[in-house]
Formats: sequence, C-alpha cells, structure tokens
Amino acid sequence: MSEAVTTNPERISQEEAFARIRLLRSANIGPVTYFQLLKRFGKAVQALEALPDLAQRGAKRDYKPAPRVRIENEVSVARGAGARYVFHDSPDYPALLAEIDGAPPIITVRGDMALAAKPCVAMVGARNASAAAVKLARDFSRELGEAGFTVVSGLARGIDGACHEGAMPHTIGVIASGIDIAYPPQHAKLQEQIASDALLIAEEAPGTQPRGQHFPKRNRIIAGLAIGTLVVEAAPRSGSLITARLAGEAGREVMAIPGSPLEARSQGCNHLIREGAVLVQSAEDVVELLSGFDGVPRSRFREPVHTADFLDFEADESTDSADIASMLTTAPVAVDELIRQSGESAGAVQMALLELEIAGKLVRHAAGRVSLVG
Repeated sequence: MSEAVTTNPERISQEEAFARIRLLRSANIGPVTYFQLLKRFGKAVQALEALPDLAQRGAKRDYKPAPRVRIENEVSVARGAGARYVFHDSPDYPALLAEIDGAPPIITVRGDMALAAKPCVAMVGARNASAAAVKLARDFSRELGEAGFTVVSGLARGIDGACHEGAMPHTIGVIASGIDIAYPPQHAKLQEQIASDALLIAEEAPGTQPRGQHFPKRNRIIAGLAIGTLVVEAAPRSGSLITARLAGEAGREVMAIPGSPLEARSQGCNHLIREGAVLVQSAEDVVELLSGFDGVPRSRFREPVHTADFLDFEADESTDSADIASMLTTAPVAVDELIRQSGESAGAVQMALLELEIAGKLVRHAAGRVSLVG
C-alpha cells in the first residue's frame, strides 16, 4: 500500500489507515458515525466487519462497505496528484479544526501543513465582488500574511482568489472537490501554486467533482481552521455568511468590513455587524483583535453551540432501533430528548441511532439533533 495513505505510519498500520478510508467512504457514514464506530470498536478494521450486521439491525439487509478496489483506485489517484492523507489523530492534523462539531476525520493535503499550525484567519466574500473590494481583500491578506497570520479561503472567484494571491505563500486553500480537481477551472493555475508553495486541503475523495452539498462542508473547514473569519463583501444570502455563522457557532471571532447601504454586495457585511460581528476597517484592526484571542470572542454574532460529547458504549447496551425510530419524525429532535423520553441508557440510544444511520434512515443535524430521512 502506498505511503500516500498515511502521514503517521508509526501511529497506525497501513492496514488500519486503508480501513479508515474505506470506512469513511462507505454508504451513510458521516463524521459523527465514523467517530462513534471507532469509539465502539476501537479500530476501523473491526468496524468495517460490523457494518452489515449494524445495518441489518437498522432494517437494511443488503449493506456492503465501500469496495476495496474503489479505495485502492482512490489512493492511486491521490498518489498521482502528489497528495497525502491526514487522519484526525495524526500529529499534524490542525488542532483548531479538530475542535469543531463534525470535524472531517480524514483530509487530503498538498503542501506545507505547518501553515495550519500558525494563527489562521479566514477571509471570504462575494464571487462577483466589486473592484474596490477585490483590491481591499488583496491588501488585507498581504498585510495579514506579513504580520504572521495564515490566510484561509475557498479558492472561489472574486474575494477568495484575491485573498490567496495577496497572502501567498502564507495561505491555505480549501476546496469542495477532490484534491486533484481544479475548481473553478480559471483558478487551476492558482490552485497549483497554492499546492506547491502553500497548502491545499480537500475533504472529498480524490477524483470527486464539486457538487452543491460539498460547499457548506468546505465552509465549515475554512471556519474551523481559523481563529476568526473576516467577511469582506457579501450579499445577504451567500456562502460567506454561512462561513461566518459556522465560525460563530464554533466560538471563533466573526468580523466584517462595512459598506454602503446602497450597495447590495455590502448588505451581508452590514447585517453581520448589526447582529454582533466586529466591525474592522484595516488589517491592523484584525491583527489587534486576533493577536489577543483567548478563546472568548468579542463578537456576539452567534453563541457557540454546545453539543453532547460522544457517549461511551457498554458492550451489552442495546435497544431495538425500531423503538427509537418510532419516536422520530422528519423534524429534528435533540438526542438528549430521545434519551429522556425512551427511558433507555444513553449508550443504548446512541447505538440504535448508529444502526438507523448506517441503514440510511437517519439524518444528523447541527447541535446534536437527529431526524428520519424525508
């Protein structure tokens, strides 16, 4: 198996590293389920073996884990792209990213992981940005890079691209595709420069084309890597505001540059400021705000969302997943509420939810809530 599979061979075997990738790529396995399976079974090898039985207990009888050949092909593509896998317990996995709810268990990377260990600031904004905002983003990011910060953005057109260009090589690009796919195509050269001279990160499997649902996932990584998120210019309904909200929910600083109330592309930033984001007018403002960051943000755009920690499973704890399913609807409900109403132990309820999710019947939502698939 290729060395591209793992960056920490002294910590886990190649077999376990391969099994982890295969586990995460299996149907209905998201970050929460992945971590709960590892907690339950100790190793991905054992978790893979248990998946068909768990799915059957959730009323799905034909479940099969991701085929080995598919993962072998993926690893080959990653190796060909010059990428490597970083697991959640790798020494160089970004510490701030590990703190967020639903952190990606595995990322693929190209470049210098040391950039993620430095103080990071996320900068995001409109794709159809004004010329003034693009220049502002480029100037801010250059000054932040010179001040010792790593600038994180999403390689989109407009503000994102300007931030990467201004901060180079002190920048991290987070993409919504596989590590080998350039998107948008006009940023192919910039993406390659980031991979060569800075750091490129992807959560999706190598070979994956970007899809709509991938972009919010990418946004949570952008917010999760950084001490704070700065929105340069954004419309009221935009991915940039999603990133800001995610940053606020993670207990990070949220900042925005104000704009004219007559300019539609400034309304998102002005809304953030009205809702509690910190108004900044210069890179020095950002440096001053983040240099003293102690984990308690000055912004009050969103209060951190506290979710229950993963609960320990006892080997003999089980309940009929159908009983838990009967308590659920398509409306999200807190897991804590299910535990209270069912009268079952926390571990038994979590196990039943795990079985339902693997069977494709459960959806997990923010703040520790779950629902049936619509």
